[in-house]
Amino acid sequence: MYVPFESLPPESRIWIYQSNRKFSDDEMVEIEKDLNEFLNNWSAHGAALEASYQLKYNRFIIIAVNQEVQAATGCSIDSSVAFIQSLEQRYNVDLLDKMNVTFKNGEHVAHKTLIDFKRMAKEKAVTANTIVFNNLVNTIEEWNDNWEVPAGDSWHSRFF
Repeated sequence: MYVPFESLPPESRIWIYQSNRKFSDDEMVEIEKDLNEFLNNWSAHGAALEASYQLKYNRFIIIAVNQEVQAATGCSIDSSVAFIQSLEQRYNVDLLDKMNVTFKNGEHVAHKTLIDFKRMAKEKAVTANTIVFNNLVNTIEEWNDNWEVPAGDSWHSRFF
């Protein structure tokens, strides 16, 4: 069951999917429609999941579940991954590859392979002060506090 993102408690679990390319505005409208439909029907063991989403920078899909109402289980998580895979196929994008880094380059959001990001750090094209997206956060609270952070304050710090 879809609920407004702001109504979810801070300890709600989240999953972040980053695209290897920016979605067009038209694609974002379609994705939003698909997310609403998916979340309105998403359940675990027959119980509706209180869930929501955020779309950020035409590149990130953040799905959240209020675990206090009903916890997402293996099968429900599998169905969300299948939904994400369907978006990958429909839009010819990569949303599940965790070996990529997305970061801010001025006002632009850049996306590089981990190897390229590491090379850029070595060449000082990115620094510990570069804002990166830490997609390893697990809750809305962590997302609010630690998603957009200087690289030196995230797992990316090992490259500097």
